[in-house]
Amino acid sequence: MSVQDDLAAVKRRLQDLEHTVEELERRVGTERGAPPRPTTGRAESMVTIPDAPYDAGKWTDVDDEGLGARDHHAP
Repeated sequence: MSVQDDLAAVKRRLQDLEHTVEELERRVGTERGAPPRPTTGRAESMVTIPDAPYDAGKWTDVDDEGLGARDHHAP
C-alpha cells in the first residue's frame, strides 16, 4: 500500500470511530433519560447581550473588580 492509501484508510477508520462514539453518546443519554443530542449543529443557543448600559442602581453595594471597595483606595 502506498502512503496515500494508508492515509485514506486511517481517515475512513477515524470517521467510523467518530460515528460510533456519537451513537454511543446518544444511547447513553437516552438510557439516562437525557434528551437526545442533535446530530448536527451546536446544542447551545446564542444569547444576545444588549448594548444599552446597565442600571447603575443595581450596583451600589458591590466592589469594583480588582480595585477594592468604592470610595476606598486599592489595597
